[in-house]
Amino acid sequence: MYTRLNRAQPYALGLFRVVVGLLFACHGAASLFGYFAKDTVSTGAWPGWYAAVIQLVAGALVLLGLGTRVAALVASGSMAYAYFNVHQGDGLFPIENNGEPAAMFCWAFLLIVFTGPGAFALDQLFGERGSRGGSGEERRDQRTAVAA
Repeated sequence: MYTRLNRAQPYALGLFRVVVGLLFACHGAASLFGYFAKDTVSTGAWPGWYAAVIQLVAGALVLLGLGTRVAALVASGSMAYAYFNVHQGDGLFPIENNGEPAAMFCWAFLLIVFTGPGAFALDQLFGERGSRGGSGEERRDQRTAVAA
């Protein structure tokens, strides 16, 4: 049973990446362009406008699987900043301070940083080093096996 689950892991990770990237990009688009009946932020307003740009760009890159690890790291950092500087002043726990989306996005993107993009990523088409999934040790073992 676990063998089947292990074979599906890159696909599940790829779908996770696509969904998280899409949701994050939607937040940015809503803030920048007023989609989904949300008010727009003023151009250049700190930190809202910059956060929205990061959400849109990093979310789109993660969605496509292009520069995934770097985009996910930027997105995770922006959500950590949002949680600690915007939400935590209203209470210690995310349930108290309405910081649950920021906390969840932060940890979801951090997971993507460490696991890679999974299946369906444009990184794979361009052969970006270190983004194809699996650990560095697994890739080293594969190269050693090919060389032998």
